[in-house]
Amino acid sequence: MLIAGLTPSFLEKPFSWWKHNEHEIIRKRAVNPFWGRNTAILRKDELIKQSEFLRKLDELGYQKTPGIARKGTFKHLGSDIIVFAINKESPIIMEFTGNTVTDIHEHLLVEQEKTFPTKSDTALKFSAGDYIVHLDHGIGIFKEEKDGYLIINYAGPKNSGPDRLLVPLNQSSRVSAYLGLRTPPVHRLGTHLWQNTKKKAEEDIIKFAKYLSALYKKRSVVTRPPYFADEAEKEVWENFDFEETSDQKKALEEIFKDMSGARPSERVLAGDVGFGKTEVAMRAILRAILNGKQTALLCPTTVLADQHTELFRKRFEKLPVKVERLTRLESERKIKEIKRGLALGEIDLVIGTHKILQKNVDIKRLGLLVIDEEQKFGVKHKETLKEKYPDIDILYLSATPIPRTIAFCLAGIRPISQLKEAPRGRKAPLTYVLPFSEQIIKNALDFEKKRGGQSYYLANRIHYIPKILERLDKIVPELKKGVIHGRLHEKEIVKVMREFREGELDVLISTTIIENGLDISSVNTLITENSALLGLAQAHQLRGRIGRSYEQSYCYFLYPSGRLTPEGEKRLETLEEYSYLGAGFDIAKRDFEIRGAGNILGKEQSGVLNKIGWNLYFETLNLAIEEFED
Repeated sequence: MLIAGLTPSFLEKPFSWWKHNEHEIIRKRAVNPFWGRNTAILRKDELIKQSEFLRKLDELGYQKTPGIARKGTFKHLGSDIIVFAINKESPIIMEFTGNTVTDIHEHLLVEQEKTFPTKSDTALKFSAGDYIVHLDHGIGIFKEEKDGYLIINYAGPKNSGPDRLLVPLNQSSRVSAYLGLRTPPVHRLGTHLWQNTKKKAEEDIIKFAKYLSALYKKRSVVTRPPYFADEAEKEVWENFDFEETSDQKKALEEIFKDMSGARPSERVLAGDVGFGKTEVAMRAILRAILNGKQTALLCPTTVLADQHTELFRKRFEKLPVKVERLTRLESERKIKEIKRGLALGEIDLVIGTHKILQKNVDIKRLGLLVIDEEQKFGVKHKETLKEKYPDIDILYLSATPIPRTIAFCLAGIRPISQLKEAPRGRKAPLTYVLPFSEQIIKNALDFEKKRGGQSYYLANRIHYIPKILERLDKIVPELKKGVIHGRLHEKEIVKVMREFREGELDVLISTTIIENGLDISSVNTLITENSALLGLAQAHQLRGRIGRSYEQSYCYFLYPSGRLTPEGEKRLETLEEYSYLGAGFDIAKRDFEIRGAGNILGKEQSGVLNKIGWNLYFETLNLAIEEFED
């Protein structure tokens, strides 16, 4: 029997995840120290002392309890040990005879409690050195939990040590983690600075909440004709070899329920990279079109807009659906033609970049707007569209958990659908963190070529690319290579990407421009140089660009031998540790380099957020929105 430890990342895993991955975890215990440290295995007829097993339970964070077992606890009753493991649906009884496990069986409960006991709720929240926010005293540094108190250090007088604040555990709700975009100043106790900062922040937040509430109130009184299912939808999806996951089916039910109502809706569709957000959005777009509405798909990059355009045209080719792309790639003449078609209602779906947001772009019967990688677009962009088209439905797609939370918090009433289940048959990329070696690179690229696949080779900086190209020409001269980066003209980028998509190139050497949404099923190897320079969330997004087919994919995070900083080492260890499918949320929680808040909130609100921290900002914003709604 597998017993999982009480680590924060494990506590969030559903039982179904543990059941699905149990055999793989047992295999990993033999080769990966992380799994060996944080799990235990007990088998029938195994020789093990009760005291040794009890010690292991304690190391895993389980607590001894005299009453009915709850998750994360165990009871010791003579020769029996009852453990309610966090990865099991019911407690398990282990019967010992001397030093032998004679039986292991399930212990059914009438009612299972779902709480997780810990030494204290804050023990899992904070680590020594974390910046925290106390509601009354401001930003300090968490030191430790001791004798029923949280000990927090604050800035002391000049040329002296820090002041210390002891917070009783029963007041720990007044303390939260500081999350922001930069290292915050540590406040001094007993000064007015924090109270003044908090007061000014509250004033700014209330203004922002008033603006958002007025906009949502305006939309809440708007009505539009409901959308109905059409027989043509069924015909399109039946002819496509794609099986929806249960999460996708649920998300579609929620989206279609929104669309069948009389009021315009906004919904966030969140899911890890490669979990099928585009497929769900495609079905919503088709329903809107078949109900006589025009639709728009907003993308952060020209490359992604070009890819989506090809995909949607191919999928809708048997239908009388007109799809156009609106980006900087189009000629002036073509742009005028597209704008005219949108204004006259002749174009069913426009896929484009920020050009869709221009004031002189008018869409006559816009019914549904889908925003891909929504965290890349500012609040002003989104709110401007809602003001221009107050009766449209909006679907936000996001793979990055932190911005997803922002989107949810900003609206307060905005619903969210989540895709947590990987597409059937998809395998998690095997992740290797290794010192740089030309032999590893050669072996990886040769292997991928021999099995008919393609590879991404990531360069962190544009000026590295000529050296990389020279090296690859030396070690794998027979492979065809292409290069893309942000300084190339967009037409050249799209040209190279199309050659790569069509299989004319074996290796694509690229900067992080490939991070956003590229979906090429034949690419199953990713190699990165100097990978410690990448942020965690960014590296995970890049890893999500491979493994889109049934083939096993391979991800190599290489680093310069002997030149790895402690911070870089931690990032790479986390990438290796969180390499399972759907790890995006766990990675983002570990990665305090929260990306994109300035764009999401606008510059003014981003500055407010940094002064008081993420948690307090959104807590105040939500309260303000609720007051305005009341």
